[in-house]
Amino acid sequence: MKSLDHILFGAAYYDEYQPSSNLDADMQLMRKAHINVIRVGEGSWSHWEPEDGQFSLDWLEPVLDKAAENNIQAIIGVPTFAIPQWMVRKYPEIALSDDHGQKVPFGSREEHSYSHPVFRYYAARLIGKIVDRYAGHPSVIGWQLHNEPGLRLNYSADAFEGFKDYLRKEYGSVEHLNKAWGLTYWSHELSTWDDLWKPEGNCQPQYDIAWHRYQALLTDDMLAWQSRLIRQHCRSDQFITVNMALGREAVDEARSSEHLDVAGSDPYFHMQDGLQLPEPDMAEDAWYPSGPWTIAQMADRTYSLKSAPFFVLETDGGPIGGSADNFPGYKGQWRQAGWQFVSRGADLIEYWHWQQLHYGTEMYWGGILPHDRKPGRVYAEISQLGGELAAAGDAVTDLKPDADVAILYSVGSRWGLTFEPYTAINGAEDAHRARNAGSYDHMLTAFYRGAFRTGHQVRMIQDTHLIDGAAEKPVVAPTAFVNQYPLLLVPGAYICSDALLSWLREYVKAGGHLVLGPRTAYADQYARARMETKPSMLDDLAGADYQEFSNIKSPISVKGTDSFKLRPGSAATEWIDCLQSEGAEILATSNHPHFSQFPLITSHVAGQGRVTMIGTVPNEALAASLFDYLLPDDPWLAGQTTISHSSAVNRYGRRLHFLFNWSWQTHRIAVPVSCTLLGKNEPLSSVELGPWDVALLQETHVLADNPMDSGR
Repeated sequence: MKSLDHILFGAAYYDEYQPSSNLDADMQLMRKAHINVIRVGEGSWSHWEPEDGQFSLDWLEPVLDKAAENNIQAIIGVPTFAIPQWMVRKYPEIALSDDHGQKVPFGSREEHSYSHPVFRYYAARLIGKIVDRYAGHPSVIGWQLHNEPGLRLNYSADAFEGFKDYLRKEYGSVEHLNKAWGLTYWSHELSTWDDLWKPEGNCQPQYDIAWHRYQALLTDDMLAWQSRLIRQHCRSDQFITVNMALGREAVDEARSSEHLDVAGSDPYFHMQDGLQLPEPDMAEDAWYPSGPWTIAQMADRTYSLKSAPFFVLETDGGPIGGSADNFPGYKGQWRQAGWQFVSRGADLIEYWHWQQLHYGTEMYWGGILPHDRKPGRVYAEISQLGGELAAAGDAVTDLKPDADVAILYSVGSRWGLTFEPYTAINGAEDAHRARNAGSYDHMLTAFYRGAFRTGHQVRMIQDTHLIDGAAEKPVVAPTAFVNQYPLLLVPGAYICSDALLSWLREYVKAGGHLVLGPRTAYADQYARARMETKPSMLDDLAGADYQEFSNIKSPISVKGTDSFKLRPGSAATEWIDCLQSEGAEILATSNHPHFSQFPLITSHVAGQGRVTMIGTVPNEALAASLFDYLLPDDPWLAGQTTISHSSAVNRYGRRLHFLFNWSWQTHRIAVPVSCTLLGKNEPLSSVELGPWDVALLQETHVLADNPMDSGR
């Protein structure tokens, strides 16, 4: 995809969903709001093909024509995530089965098997017709595959037979699988492949990790197939993307992003007090996250999928959720979120959606326009952001976000810690059998939050971008990685191959500072507990190890040392690895009468590098203390508790600084380097931030080296 000269800014637009068309008025309002792109078509298979073989392809043309008249471009989404009722009626066998063996009833979305040949036939036929019909339209700049793939695990009969074929190729024989999975346990040894029990009855972690990998391959194969199909029909200057809902259990986002020109995601978040610092309303029972760090974290995760600028294809256009879940943003919060995304590498921001629906499941999911179709407060604020983005132009596109620390992300460990979580979901009746899909991300966020609060910026690195999982060979040399990222944090990497652990060893020997969090290097790629002393294959470099570990029901206060200063309220939570120093410096211990005998944090010089171990899930104060120890203070945040800072380098070699005030109080921030406001020439010594405000600054100094290779 060629470089953009402006941020793509817009909304999902569904004129076909409205009781009556409002096309002319909508386009005029979009133009006034500086909206330059819309996403269309992805939820309307029954509109494209009302009956089997009866196609209605012309209804989108007036929308695209009117968009072109108003200098608005379009991304067309292929409508494969919600199949029409006629297909369900004629071919009931394409329905998914759930983990209780029951057919998933029609009435929601993604009730069908991606791999079923009937679905593939009809989807290919329709995609070909849509792309042929609209690839030549001047407003169409790109295509979106599917929609939020990987929503459900597929327990259908065809998927289970495919799983057995996958295992045959992976293991070769049942004898090999029996040995690899330890199936002597509970008399689970297979005599033939047909002895394999169905996944809905499974409680073996080795089976589960294989099942998740296979399910992700089904999703990946579907997306790769759609991408190939579209490329056969579309123009060469049109891009392909998909909107990942990060964390879905039936997709490996990094692997599937290999089929895309641009990675994309749908980052939703809690607004109002959910964005305040220092103590947000955490909205514990909500499906969406709270805390301003979550916006940066979701952006960093999306950037990591291709290590490149990305698209925000859906985000809060108004209150998100249902009729009893209404938290529209305070004045300024849409600007804050938009600029936070841009500061971490977003080249497109699209809201879901333009017009609040008058019926359907998401009738109360907010839009830029409310039910009465009249522009109001949300429209005014998004228009302001649109104007700022338009004025900034290519100064804010193709940004390379700065990074002080790399954090490893492992989809395999997310699956592993879902099945064998280190912490159960609150209220779980049987913690031994509890599954917790949020376990891995919860731990990762605990560390990320500390980086955010201390003003230190993160580069997420997918483990598959270090080691090719199929070939078990390095993708990047550890020595080269050290030069770019001298500090690497690895929390919760439960699933680690020998190749990855060998890579981490070489990283340390090459001079890297490796920071290991709990559960890291405990299991191998089959989710088997490793036989080595923990952390496996790294204990000698760490100068510390452990045999025991324990859950903790209540936070435990922490005691620091002269080398490791603690912030007030620092505490260990949820888990403790019972570390023993074998020559490592002890940086922190607990104040507990039993656990005080085990260091909580150790550090050890190894070769040219260092290994620091954290044996607990830190609360925010302890996580911030860790980054105080690891990195120098961010001069932008001296004495500030409600301000965050992000920076990036643009194509012109200018470092941009983004300051955010996540509170109701006005603050004046000292500017520690020579800067002007973006687009201005007057130097600044300080900048004032009002409530829920953003300031955009650029350094007066131009970087001498290639800006896209610069670090911080």
